[in-house]
Amino acid sequence: MAVGTRLSRRLADFGTRSIVTHAIMAFGFAGAIISGLFVPGQVGVISMVAFINFTAGMWICQSIHSLGNAATDDEYNGVLLEVLDRV
Repeated sequence: MAVGTRLSRRLADFGTRSIVTHAIMAFGFAGAIISGLFVPGQVGVISMVAFINFTAGMWICQSIHSLGNAATDDEYNGVLLEVLDRV
């Protein structure tokens, strides 16, 4: 059994992909806050804006991804319920 096969099967689930996308957005937004507060000067401002833009792009990707999943009969009720189901 190949290593990528198990991972690709897990990522085939929409809920898992949604949790991964939200985790990436959380890390991007945390990076924006950290770079805005702790990196001095223009570099800090540019880094903060870049992280915010990256997070906004991921948000758009998740929105499009959710719209595509709405056409299926998948039982997806949002990322919070996905996390609660897995805990």
